[in-house]
Amino acid sequence: MATSIYSPLDELYFDKSDLKKELDTTFHQCSDCRLCIKYCYSFKSLFQMVDELHDADVEKITEQEHERIVNECFQCKLCYTNCPYNPETDSEWNIDFPRLMLRALSIMNNEKKTTRAAKLLAKTDLQGKLITKVAPIYNKTNEIKPARKLIEMTTGISKERLLPTFTNIRFSKWFKKHAPKLGNKRDVKAALFPTCLVEYQNPDIGKAAVNVYEKNGIECTLPEGQVCCGMPHLDGGDVEKFKENARKNVAVLSKAIDEGYDIVVPQPTCGYVLKKDYFDYLGTEDAKKVADNTYDISEYLIKQHKNDPLDKNFEGQTFETITWHQPCHYGAQNMGPQSSLLMKLTGAKVEMTNRCSAIDGTWGLRKENVDMARKIAKPLMDFVEKKDSQLVAGDCNLANTAIQEGTGRVPVHPIQVLNAAYGYEKFSGKVFSDKKKEEEI
Repeated sequence: MATSIYSPLDELYFDKSDLKKELDTTFHQCSDCRLCIKYCYSFKSLFQMVDELHDADVEKITEQEHERIVNECFQCKLCYTNCPYNPETDSEWNIDFPRLMLRALSIMNNEKKTTRAAKLLAKTDLQGKLITKVAPIYNKTNEIKPARKLIEMTTGISKERLLPTFTNIRFSKWFKKHAPKLGNKRDVKAALFPTCLVEYQNPDIGKAAVNVYEKNGIECTLPEGQVCCGMPHLDGGDVEKFKENARKNVAVLSKAIDEGYDIVVPQPTCGYVLKKDYFDYLGTEDAKKVADNTYDISEYLIKQHKNDPLDKNFEGQTFETITWHQPCHYGAQNMGPQSSLLMKLTGAKVEMTNRCSAIDGTWGLRKENVDMARKIAKPLMDFVEKKDSQLVAGDCNLANTAIQEGTGRVPVHPIQVLNAAYGYEKFSGKVFSDKKKEEEI
């Protein structure tokens, strides 16, 4: 049996011959099981190769075919959470398919086989700092077909996909000017890890979080020196760039923890990285400290609610029905439906779907993946349209953009649902399925 190596700290991690052995072993077991055929094209391609091309012999799969399987994985983690042979099951197989794909990607990156688009799109902080300076122009440009064609040619981002808008007032700039208004003070403090998506694209999520936290007596801080979590680098196979970002964030966040703060994250992929990946890739005590003290932003509120109930004086905008999309990286954290529980506090009936949006950072936005991504995401779009709830909510800003593209509905973050219920904001426009619904609320 091959080794099960998923950590770059292992001396064999970048050994191509060992990787081949592990791919063969894993693919053999996956081919026998086939439980994951419905999750992504990696498995469909694998099983087709085994059945139609190689007479059920996984060892005959070529290097080029291996790379196709690797490139079709978009790290949703659904195969891991549903795998009967993953490390958490105490199985002799010890299969972690997503991390195996990341290992293969890292070797492909070392061989310069990753795309230019993946490398370019991984520079999220650089993009954010530049684009926010010209946000209104950039946002308008994204509506112009010739401009989108040029963007596709230079970045690899499909001209067909709806892209998130950028803000010209970054969340950190707003936070510096924000005057805290604490309710009945709790004996906890939260350090925000806003993520690129909140910092550069949707600061309203961060503002809502601060409002709701302070309403419930939770002091907030925004530690300086944070950078992108690094997942876009990891998705492109660049382990060293990922570790560089990880070290910077761990240094900043571990200091905040030492000062008595817990770390809260409003985006599930970034939360997963802090909880799961930093320690695996760095192996330091500070990385373990960050992992042990990081919470999803809804998870943290529900934890406080169990000890001391949250303020339920909802005098603002509330809803009877909400469709909640649980993103894949939210489910992969195995923390339960915390955002659903949070929204239910407002009196809403919440219906949940965990169908995949097939975005994974930039994977679903790249032109070569658009058709696959849309097919994978269609059940999600069908669910949202069928339910036609008063409100659609989702924790991932990029997945929410995909839902908007596919249904015309504009989802909001669950923390914004509470923010509206407290009266800090009011939703309007395309958040609702039609004008009549808006008028009825």
